[in-house]
Amino acid sequence: MTLFIILLCIGLLVLLITWGKLNPFIAFLIVSIVAGITTGIPLSSIGKSLQKGVGDMLGSLVIVIALGAMLGKIVAESGAAQKIASVMMKIFGEKYIQWGLVCTGFIIGIPLFYNVGFVLMIPLIFSVVNQYKLPAVFIGLPMLASLSVAHGFLPPHPSPAALVAQFNADMGLTLVYGIIIAIPTIVIAGPIFSLTLKNIPSKPLETFQSKTLPEEQLPSTLNSFLTSLLPVILLASTTLLATFWKENESLKSFGVFVADPSIVMLISVLVATFTLGRNMGTSMKTIMSIYTEAVKDVSMIILIIGGAGALKQILMDGGVSNEIAVILKTLPLDPLILGWLVAAIIRVCLGSATVAGLTTAGIMAPLVAQSGVNPNLMVLSIGVGSLMFSHVNDPGFWLFKEYFNLSIKNTIKSWSMMESIVAVVGLIGVLILDAVI
Repeated sequence: MTLFIILLCIGLLVLLITWGKLNPFIAFLIVSIVAGITTGIPLSSIGKSLQKGVGDMLGSLVIVIALGAMLGKIVAESGAAQKIASVMMKIFGEKYIQWGLVCTGFIIGIPLFYNVGFVLMIPLIFSVVNQYKLPAVFIGLPMLASLSVAHGFLPPHPSPAALVAQFNADMGLTLVYGIIIAIPTIVIAGPIFSLTLKNIPSKPLETFQSKTLPEEQLPSTLNSFLTSLLPVILLASTTLLATFWKENESLKSFGVFVADPSIVMLISVLVATFTLGRNMGTSMKTIMSIYTEAVKDVSMIILIIGGAGALKQILMDGGVSNEIAVILKTLPLDPLILGWLVAAIIRVCLGSATVAGLTTAGIMAPLVAQSGVNPNLMVLSIGVGSLMFSHVNDPGFWLFKEYFNLSIKNTIKSWSMMESIVAVVGLIGVLILDAVI
């Protein structure tokens, strides 16, 4: 009965989003109510469970996601991302231009949400393609692989950040582990895999080539890099320094305060407000309007995460999660592989990496608590699984297809296969790291 309820919920969620064309947030709420009724939760308590699930999920996340969106927007609008890209291109030159794009995509992908980073980097990719007369997919895919990896692996992106909160993992450690796994994954799924794609015909549409800012209007190189990477610097440094602060209670307390993801993002946004805003001559009113638009961009992501939290709470209140954990523990699979597999299946069915990651988290949460598996690695395992085989039900698939003007067949051969390689290599990296630590 327990497995039937889970299959019913996932199947209904798939149908409502794909066939019914419902917004994922509404679909999550409907599925949560159905799950509440089928698990025997009193009708008078279902509404309370929904509210608690949404509140608990967003309580620890809405600050991080909103501030992360603001930081990404100011990095893009100020020209800092463009500056980073141009510097990386100068460093690597024409011969290693692909590696320059990969590094640029990864650096920019850390503070920027995927869709923002994608649209932002497209003009750079197309300008390189036109300047050096190189195959568009061969040049562009590695950079987009690095953007995708950052989106699926690394907090403060929505899905990894939500998983960190749900599993009580450590944001800093997850980020460090994520970067360790991300580097070889990007190399294999990006530059190495793209060698097989040189003959794919692609004539990028001129419509999608946006304007760039004049060089004199861009922030300095140091300003661009430090401000964009400040969340990473703060999270990584506080995590490493924590080992030296154990004996000093005052420093330890201060370190815990600064390492909190909400504080990290707030500090980063405040710094960016001045370094990329006021110091560049932008008025405070304009900066605040940029931040307002940024929050609008991620408002639906926030709601979808809240909807996933509602379903998680219903499954917990109905006792389904605990029963599933007992069943899953009997399967001859490592919990990390199991989390990856569930996320991959949901991803293929639904298309959304965020929805796949959050739905899997609700199913796997009790098992994480009972099995003693490393929660930081479980975050990454589910994160990489949620990137598996992007196809026609994923907006990212269509972004790539339309921007590069490809057929569906060639989009699957390039984009879908790249995402699948990311998922498989990422899992291997997680398992190796699990064996080492």
